[in-house]
Amino acid sequence: DAQAGKARAQRLADAVAGVFVPVVLALAATVLGFWLGAGADPQAAVTACVAVLVVACPCALGLATPTALMAATGRGAQLGVLVGGPRALETLRHVDTVVLDKTGTLTSGHMSVAAVTAAPDGIGKEAALRLAGAVEQGSEHPLGRAITAYAKRTLPGGALPGGELPAVRGFTATAGLGVVGEVDGHHVEVRAPGDELTGPLARALTEAENAAHTPVLLRVDGVPQALLAVGDPVRPGSYRAVDRLRRLGVRPVLATGDRGPTARAVAAGLGIDEVHARCTPEEKASLVRELRARGRRVAVIGDGVNDAAALAGADLGIAMGGGTDVAIGAADVTLVRGDIEAVADAVRLARRTLATIRANLLWAFGYNAVTVPLAAVGLLNPMVAAAAMSASSLLVVGNSLRLRTWRPPRGPVPRRPARGAGRGGAR
Repeated sequence: DAQAGKARAQRLADAVAGVFVPVVLALAATVLGFWLGAGADPQAAVTACVAVLVVACPCALGLATPTALMAATGRGAQLGVLVGGPRALETLRHVDTVVLDKTGTLTSGHMSVAAVTAAPDGIGKEAALRLAGAVEQGSEHPLGRAITAYAKRTLPGGALPGGELPAVRGFTATAGLGVVGEVDGHHVEVRAPGDELTGPLARALTEAENAAHTPVLLRVDGVPQALLAVGDPVRPGSYRAVDRLRRLGVRPVLATGDRGPTARAVAAGLGIDEVHARCTPEEKASLVRELRARGRRVAVIGDGVNDAAALAGADLGIAMGGGTDVAIGAADVTLVRGDIEAVADAVRLARRTLATIRANLLWAFGYNAVTVPLAAVGLLNPMVAAAAMSASSLLVVGNSLRLRTWRPPRGPVPRRPARGAGRGGAR
């Protein structure tokens, strides 16, 4: 679809080509009539007329954009970037702000439970973990899958009759907040903690945030029973990607459902100055609208259901290839290699592609502007005109095909953050 689509520059070229042919035919007839009327030899008049018809080349105009787009989208696919159309390439070139999700985008999405702290006067650690793992069975979020896997792996056989977690009823997931359900007759909630915790749970919350882990609170029948700290390593390429985007003049913005301390710890490690924490899907979409209202050209990079509205509302949506189908469906560009460093590659490729298209069109217009008048005044032999016309098209195609060998530049890897600043996760 991307290779068959038309960029704005191509639509302009098509509009020009639509009037080009009748204008050239009229010009050739005018040249013939002029030379015959001036008393020139009929053979010379016909030769000048034929030279005008032969040298005029709408082919170069028609080839200028589609050959560049075809080469660029093919090269992008080789680099792990699938572009949804020529509009996406045009928008990529002008992006100046990138809103980044954290979990599964800046981080690997391979979460693991680092610690479980049970309330001292509650149901106990094993019972709490059993209920949390059970209710998270219906979740597709990496955080929920990590809790369920940890419960199955660590609970003793006596806590798991038949080796399975109990069934959950009335399961409900709220994007950006958490999940609820009924397990063994208890109303179980696994959500982001608020500010109501005291004692050991409050201390566990502080420790989790200081370690840049995601804290998750388990409530059973409305009573806080345990706090789980879930860690998620930052992708190795995230450090380089953020640095390269900044060097390209693109401002990175972190928008996550995580609590402030965790989000700021990850952002500080990556060198991101603007952080929006505890964002719901609606607030992410609102942030995108606000940035666009300020005149920013905004791209959003995400991978989950809670990113879909922001992806659809941005100037350009970029989805991680390993993300949910709804995120990929709402995006214009998909990073199939699962590395946000590919975003910087995509921006550079888009800029190079548009520069190539401009060079092609400049040559196509310039060629006709010079050769048609030469043919009209009889200074161009039809055989030479035919060779020039062919060379013009070949030059445009050859210039476009140079994109197939384009390689993104690689700069030095920025310094890694201090230990502990590179972990976190958000629902």
